[in-house]
Amino acid sequence: MNMFGSLSIPMRRPAPEPARPQQRPITIKSAREIEIMRVASRIVATVLREISEQVKPGMTTLDLDRYAEQRIRELGATPSFKGYHGFPASICASVNQEVVHGIPNGKKVLKAGDVLKVDTGAYYQGFHGDSCITIAVQQASPEAQRLMQCAEAALYKGIEQVRAGNTLLDIAGAIEDQVRAQGFRVVEDFTGHGVGRYLHEEPSVFNYRTSQLPNVKLRAGMTLAIEPIVNQGSGKTKILRDRWTAVTVDNKLSAQYEHTVLVTAAGYEIFTDRNF
Repeated sequence: MNMFGSLSIPMRRPAPEPARPQQRPITIKSAREIEIMRVASRIVATVLREISEQVKPGMTTLDLDRYAEQRIRELGATPSFKGYHGFPASICASVNQEVVHGIPNGKKVLKAGDVLKVDTGAYYQGFHGDSCITIAVQQASPEAQRLMQCAEAALYKGIEQVRAGNTLLDIAGAIEDQVRAQGFRVVEDFTGHGVGRYLHEEPSVFNYRTSQLPNVKLRAGMTLAIEPIVNQGSGKTKILRDRWTAVTVDNKLSAQYEHTVLVTAAGYEIFTDRNF
């Protein structure tokens, strides 16, 4: 159902990865693997921070994609997304009513007031980091700003529930409650996921309460990509003819934030934190 964040089994596989069976057990990362993931995630955080600082009206989403690929490679990694089951770019660039998986385009010129989602990943020494931010181009409307603030707050409400012994539904419930309290809707068509040696690993990390999958108990050493997607309207989406870009069915705005997070015995560590 989902492409980069899956409801159950990831549908697509990044080019650097070897072939793998459709389902794998949840992996607990070793100290060495955790350190590599810190580096991969730091690269992602660096690139997203730099993009957020340079976005302005008149740029195209293809400009941003070219910058991201160049910087990821300069920092010693390869883009996780490029070639991932045929995805043609190093970032997903989704504007306004585009929800996720927007393909960068030289004709897509950013305008003042646009709400831009930039999602990217870096593959470094066998492991991935993955993160997404929403950027107000120049200045967004008050309602757009409120949507963005809600989506970011929902991400951190979910992350606050991360610790060994808690469950995936603790994360999902915290996200859902935050979003509903602000009068917005969680997009249910897409979820977060495990991340590590593969861009998409088990378990699926839901952003709303569900009985669709077992309520997994968190264990120290798990690494998760938590990524609430929040809409102004109904929360319903559809896929465009390019077979990638998801948009809101009612043409209303969407916002998304994502971090790669390590589960620890006492809590969590945000690998893709941009405040460094």
